[in-house]
Amino acid sequence: MAISAALVKELRERTGAGMMECKKALQAADGDIEAAAETMRREGLAKADKKAGRVAAEGRIASAVSDDKSAAVLVEVNCETDFVGKNEDFVQFADEIAQLVLDKQPADVEALGDIDMGGETVEDKRRALIATLGEKVTVRRFHRVEAASGDGRINVYLHGVRIAAAVAVNGGDDELARDLAMHVAASAPAHLSTEDVPEERRNSEKEVLMAQARDSGKPENIVEKMVEGRLNKFLGEITLLGQPFVKDPDTTVGKLVSDKGAQITDFARLEVGEGIEKKEEDFAAEVRAQAEKTG
Repeated sequence: MAISAALVKELRERTGAGMMECKKALQAADGDIEAAAETMRREGLAKADKKAGRVAAEGRIASAVSDDKSAAVLVEVNCETDFVGKNEDFVQFADEIAQLVLDKQPADVEALGDIDMGGETVEDKRRALIATLGEKVTVRRFHRVEAASGDGRINVYLHGVRIAAAVAVNGGDDELARDLAMHVAASAPAHLSTEDVPEERRNSEKEVLMAQARDSGKPENIVEKMVEGRLNKFLGEITLLGQPFVKDPDTTVGKLVSDKGAQITDFARLEVGEGIEKKEEDFAAEVRAQAEKTG
């Protein structure tokens, strides 16, 4: 049967699918838009399942801050390509997820998936988006930062869409909070202070430093002092309070906040694709393989 352009347009608006895909679905359903939409939904979910094993290391960091500036969240939402990461539907989904995490405070990503999102769960919305965009989409992780009661304040710094940092400060002013968020984004501290560094990580680094120092052939008492100095340097590099402040490397972040009569109570930093093993593309081999097929 003949399918009108208006019917195709309506189905396209409902599903977000391509024009030809909508037309084919309507033809198969004899013009029944409800049946066509349901078929496309089922096929889309099947496609989403097939994409589950693919690597999604692109995307964006979305953020949301409460009206009273007492809490903020950072959320990493991933896709497979930078192109899809800029797609309007993908961007909207990421922003909605950030606001949902802020409002509903789910315990983890799994709990987030069960939350209602305008009549369907987050998980259903995610899988529908995969069907629309043709790429794997995941909500990988999120962090919530809360300000201390009283004189607490939060600042969120976004470096493009790939890196974001949030810092909660007690005391100080908005400029200090903003500078600290920028520092966290730039320097990627792993812990707030040396006391927060796990004993296992501290001991592991000390063993490496001891082995290196003993190879120098120096006496054991000198080795101990060498290791102590190098370990303190390492701890300073991985802790926010011990790092040199990016805007003034002659002072540490710890001294900066102390001089301002402030205290950092919490922080978070997310970077898109951090820790995800990306597939290495061998373009030369790809060209050779293509040439062999056509040769």
